[in-house]
Amino acid sequence: MPIQHFAPPPHVKAPPLSFATRVGDFLFVSGIPGFDASGALPDGFEAQFANVVVNIKRVLGEAGASVRDFVKVNVLLTRAADVAAMNALYAGAFGPPPYPARTTCVVQALPDPKMLIEIEAVASLSR
Repeated sequence: MPIQHFAPPPHVKAPPLSFATRVGDFLFVSGIPGFDASGALPDGFEAQFANVVVNIKRVLGEAGASVRDFVKVNVLLTRAADVAAMNALYAGAFGPPPYPARTTCVVQALPDPKMLIEIEAVASLSR
């Protein structure tokens, strides 16, 4: 079964990875940070979350999918204080219910000290 790779957008300085890979009916989305269209990280959590959603939707669109195809989402936060805001923003971005299965972790750090959030996910494209 061939593997299809989806590259990061040209403006994002990314490590050596694909933003997503598709094998069969599954799309594996790498951890997506909140970089804006110019490749910068805004200071605020809400702005970074919004950028994560834009970047994820771009990758999903390239694969012919949408957030409704997510079956599992992992959210990494660097501040526990952002959990409530993340839940509210997440409900708007990934709703309406039913939502995909999800794990939320508060981690000590992400690759860039300015990163407040990163989301990775798995989508099923079998519909």
